[in-house]
Amino acid sequence: MNESPLQAAILFHVGFVPISRTVVTTWGLMAALTAGCWLATRAFEVVAGGWQAVVETVVIGIEDQIESLLDRDAAPFLPLLGTLYIFLTVANVSGIAPGVRAPTASIETPAALATIVFLSVHYYGVRFQGFIPYLKGYLKPNPILLPLNILSELTRSFSLAMRLFGNIMSEELVVAILLALAGLLVPIPFMAFGILVGLVQAYIFTVLAVVYIGGGIGAIAK
Repeated sequence: MNESPLQAAILFHVGFVPISRTVVTTWGLMAALTAGCWLATRAFEVVAGGWQAVVETVVIGIEDQIESLLDRDAAPFLPLLGTLYIFLTVANVSGIAPGVRAPTASIETPAALATIVFLSVHYYGVRFQGFIPYLKGYLKPNPILLPLNILSELTRSFSLAMRLFGNIMSEELVVAILLALAGLLVPIPFMAFGILVGLVQAYIFTVLAVVYIGGGIGAIAK
């Protein structure tokens, strides 16, 4: 085991670049999700039925949630936020599989996802408001608050990453301790609770991403 939850387990090197267990797990989940999405959507028809209806229900549910928060068409945001939610849902609960540690239980994955959200806020802000009007937003309500507004952008991204990391890491740690002390059956209720935690954290992370983007485009007050 790692000495610290913050320490990455290095499996191999590509040249001088270390490849950690978290990276390999993430690659595996990405490949599985890509293959699963292709298989699930390759036979879609005009009239939805069976599995297609389930997939469309999930997509429409995510779309409706984005539209309700931003009060505008969700189409420009759906590829990013929909992918983010689906990946987080699978990544957070992947730790229940034997021998798999959820990538979101390692600090680098939440940090990378929070960075994507941070950059997306500025991308959509400039795209919808224009470069100069978007920058002027950091001078409101008073130009003297510019440093605090910039600091707020950084700290909320840090908080976004640490919230996800802390919840998933602590849940996996508790289950691992119980498994070591009590055997196989006792941790099962905690594993079920861990699935619930993973689903809730995926939802919270995605909703916060929507809120931050909404602030960037001016749809939600910062």
